[in-house]
Amino acid sequence: MTTDQIIAILVSTVVAATPLIYAALGELVTEKAGVLNLGVEGMMLIGAVAAFAVGLTTGSLALGYLAAIGAGVLMSLIFGFLTITLQTNQVATGLALTLFGVGLSSFAGRPFVGQPITPVPALDLPLLLSDIPLLGPLLFKYNLVVYGSIVLFFAVQWFLTRSHWGLLTRAVGEAPGVAHAIGRPVALVRYAAVMFGGACSGIAGAYLSTALTPMWVESMSSGRGWIALALVVFATWKPLRVLLGAYLFGGVTVLQLYAQGFGLHVPSEFMSMLPYLATIVVLVLICRDGKIILLNQPAALGKPFHPDL
Repeated sequence: MTTDQIIAILVSTVVAATPLIYAALGELVTEKAGVLNLGVEGMMLIGAVAAFAVGLTTGSLALGYLAAIGAGVLMSLIFGFLTITLQTNQVATGLALTLFGVGLSSFAGRPFVGQPITPVPALDLPLLLSDIPLLGPLLFKYNLVVYGSIVLFFAVQWFLTRSHWGLLTRAVGEAPGVAHAIGRPVALVRYAAVMFGGACSGIAGAYLSTALTPMWVESMSSGRGWIALALVVFATWKPLRVLLGAYLFGGVTVLQLYAQGFGLHVPSEFMSMLPYLATIVVLVLICRDGKIILLNQPAALGKPFHPDL
């Protein structure tokens, strides 16, 4: 394996991990507030079709990403209204949201199937940084959305550990009754966390249709929303582990693309299932030690809260 091949694999890993980072970090904040939203896959698909449709018709990818964020937030508000205000079951509502998102995106995206779009361009960095041997291609040849995922990681890390609202979010996820008793707006915090998760899922979907695969294809998320959900558990609700886990799963995804080129005579169907097989294996290994899960999982995760109960 040559140096150029290794660099190509690493670059492809970063690119493949980017939508997972956005979706998983958004879901991490949502779950830190005690809300389990299984509708990530549906929100990603709605974000993908919204970004593609607006970007293609207006010629502005910036407007496309704003549309994806708005669509993700709108979907999350539907989920929030049902689970936070009406107190419906979070698991069942999240699954319904995914089914709704899959169907709606397929219907809305029908006129755009097969149409190409100019992908998000790589940043033109000054001082010829991208021409530096080895480090240039590895660090300085990505688009703004890829760099944004790193910024998002640091922002979420700071928010949850250093900010007042981050502490309040964690308190609501651990003991909403106590937070309400001392006058904290539990419902408002949960709505904000759910909306943030929806926005991040929308960006993740937009990246799929405007950068990773610059076209609209039905169900193009291919289960990435479910992998993002698994990543949060794999990371035991820690942002740094989410980042590292996303790159791990991104590497497994890329492996299936390069294996055939390296002469590995493995059925393509088996290589395609590797990311999902890795997800199952990791979850089994993590869940074998219940102490790890109980130590980091928000105590009120998935539990509805009503101030009168």
